[in-house]
Amino acid sequence: MLEKLEAIYRRWQEIEEEMNDPAVMSDMKRYVKLSKDYKDLTPIVEAYKKYKRISEHLESSREILYNEKDEELKEMAREEIESLEQEKATLEEEIRLLLLPKDPQDSKNAVVEIRAGTGGDEASLFAGDLYRMYSRYCEDKGWKVELVDYTEGTMGGFKEVIFNVKGEDAYGTLKYESGVHRVQRVPKTEAQGRIHTSAASVVVLPEADEFDVEIKPTDIKKEVFCSSGPGGQSVNTTYSAIRLTHIPTGITVSMQDEKSQIKNLEKAMNILRTRIFEREYQKYLDEVASKRRTMVSTGDRSAKIRTYNYPQGRVSDHRIGYSTYNLPAFMDGEIQDMLDQLMMAENAERLKTEISE
Repeated sequence: MLEKLEAIYRRWQEIEEEMNDPAVMSDMKRYVKLSKDYKDLTPIVEAYKKYKRISEHLESSREILYNEKDEELKEMAREEIESLEQEKATLEEEIRLLLLPKDPQDSKNAVVEIRAGTGGDEASLFAGDLYRMYSRYCEDKGWKVELVDYTEGTMGGFKEVIFNVKGEDAYGTLKYESGVHRVQRVPKTEAQGRIHTSAASVVVLPEADEFDVEIKPTDIKKEVFCSSGPGGQSVNTTYSAIRLTHIPTGITVSMQDEKSQIKNLEKAMNILRTRIFEREYQKYLDEVASKRRTMVSTGDRSAKIRTYNYPQGRVSDHRIGYSTYNLPAFMDGEIQDMLDQLMMAENAERLKTEISE
């Protein structure tokens, strides 16, 4: 482990030198890549420096214990050795986790899509509840939420809602939410007071930037049209809405959220880039999932991952068998504990896989 840490430390120093090179600074693509690598390696380097300090203090304390004749000083050295050994063991565990290969997309912004599934109007209401839950969570984290596109349900909520989340490690944190979410409750639409089961699907994607996907202008068919509201009424008379079709893949994106055609085009390009990137990224997810027996952030987005049981006030995650009984607070955005449990479960699985390999 020490050899690996020393190699990482040397690479970190090299990157620092490269980033100060004017030739590198003028190459934006290379500079952005180096900045990301530098930032990713910094926590490991900090842990390595701390590990070295603890090891040096341990060595000094052992020398005192073996060479000192004063019993009081020897007792102090014993206590320090015990404390430092515990600290060193804890730090070794942290370093093992830090050395696990990270998903290169974890540090990116996220694109979240929520769609109502089985359950009709109640499913749309639940999709709206999930949108509110994630919005509150992001607000508490200080992350920015940008609504991209939505289709409202007939009784409220959303048939579909797409939004961007901009913040540090947004994708790496929210990726565990991809899958089918079930709700068991008495719907507002139900006069008889019977409990129904409805569902909504959540897909979380890493936002692709222009360094990830290069789209040729000749590969895009662009159409402009007037934005329209419910019932086909004209919202404005300017041609501000945009529809983009990526000819090689057939992927189509429409955007009419903004009054400005330029802003709609920018948002549509972002979504199109992410959709194209998703195809390649899905191959990576499938490959990783096939290597692990209990992958938490699986590529299978049709899997039922969580149940929200209102009569019992319970939220249960089926992947890790973990339940919490604070459903009202959970729906108000207090989901960090659940995400922490999922991260710990995945890290434990990754450590097992690393050791067995």
